[in-house]
Amino acid sequence: MKHRRIPGCRAALAVAGAAALVAAAVTFRSANASEPGGAAVPQILSAPAAGKLAWTLTVDLGTDTAGTYYDARSKNLVVNVLDDTAARAVEAAGAKARLVANSLAELDGARTALKQDATVPGTSWATDPVGDKVVVTADRTVTGAELARLTKVVDRLGGAAELRRSKGEYTPFIAAGDAITGSGGRCSLGFNVVKDGEPYFLTAGHCTEAISTWSDSVGNVIGQSARSSFPANDFGLVKYTSQVDHPSEADRYDGSARRITGAAEATVGMKVTRSGSTTQVHDGTVTGLDATVNYSEGTVSGLIQTDVCAEPGDSGGPLFSGSDAIGLTSGGSGDCTSGGETFFQPVTEALSATGTRIG
Repeated sequence: MKHRRIPGCRAALAVAGAAALVAAAVTFRSANASEPGGAAVPQILSAPAAGKLAWTLTVDLGTDTAGTYYDARSKNLVVNVLDDTAARAVEAAGAKARLVANSLAELDGARTALKQDATVPGTSWATDPVGDKVVVTADRTVTGAELARLTKVVDRLGGAAELRRSKGEYTPFIAAGDAITGSGGRCSLGFNVVKDGEPYFLTAGHCTEAISTWSDSVGNVIGQSARSSFPANDFGLVKYTSQVDHPSEADRYDGSARRITGAAEATVGMKVTRSGSTTQVHDGTVTGLDATVNYSEGTVSGLIQTDVCAEPGDSGGPLFSGSDAIGLTSGGSGDCTSGGETFFQPVTEALSATGTRIG
């Protein structure tokens, strides 16, 4: 299995030969965790509402919190805490408190150690708030001395980190919602946006880094790359150069489209949908945030990790939840036959960096 980049909302392109490394999915465990006694009944919340409450509690409690996630089954926000005082504050705000062993500072320290001592192509890591640890994944290309080096670093971190293996190979995907093509490559269009009153669209940065002129699926030239950010980030901005329809929606490949009215931050546990020109529409769940992936082309950080599958040509495509834009397909491992995991560039960061808004 190979990991590839994926396209977005209404256009997709697959760039041949683009290879990047993506981390495996985070599994949810309750290691070293317990529920505080006598907890109040938490509020029933939507994923966006849970995300807003999570942000508020994180700001208010600071280092007394140790991560948050959304329990989609019970529709509760779960907040990891280190003591009973913080637990009571969380419960009073309407969330569910959960006592854990590792603080965010300890988990951030583990990520820093991995960055300094284990930045090996074919690896990735992301904080798993459900497991209360940093999950490190090595793909099949990591062997010998590099695997021994990685294992040593993870062992040194003790209960703050866990090493897993992926049978696939981490690569960036090229493609998205609707196909977009150029210079022999194909990606997917992510989201149509507006900048200074002019129409643009967002897609993956590894796509715009390689291709400057974009055409639609039948070969009509529609735009020119205006900005690329890759590696480090993975977003690109394309300016429309032709008078084409550019609705604010995501193609569902069943004759319908999902209206996109705004953008939101991802929350672990959030149910999401991805659209791409290669594999069309697939659903899944956000499994990790602020993920780092060491592609062969370079390291990309701050990504959204999911259990949604994707394949080459899906790069740049849209990740959305309801009517909210969430991310742009970056890369991953596996496929949509045997399954896999995919990473996404947060769309809120891309909008802010490019000075655009959802059209």
